[in-house]
Amino acid sequence: MIKHIVMWKLKDEAQGNSKAVNAALIKEKLESLRGKIDGLLKIEVGIDFLGGGNFDVVLYSELQSKDTLDVYQNHPLHQAILPFVREVVTDRKAVDYEA
Repeated sequence: MIKHIVMWKLKDEAQGNSKAVNAALIKEKLESLRGKIDGLLKIEVGIDFLGGGNFDVVLYSELQSKDTLDVYQNHPLHQAILPFVREVVTDRKAVDYEA
């Protein structure tokens, strides 16, 4: 099993929305992938409630294999979300590991 974790810092404003609205949109868009990509076993998105320089949004997902991670990352439904995410973030960190 592969665990794929991504964290984003968001711009204060982007796409005509506040940081809070964009965080909620990222959560909604990514969690809408649940059940739509083969091999994506689990996906959840959390929004930081403490603030103070932490990352604003985190994605936690579990995939069947390294091959499935590649399928997920290149899947058209996932690719359709990326332009929005790229427009509203200032920083991104990720880690992928086998469990």
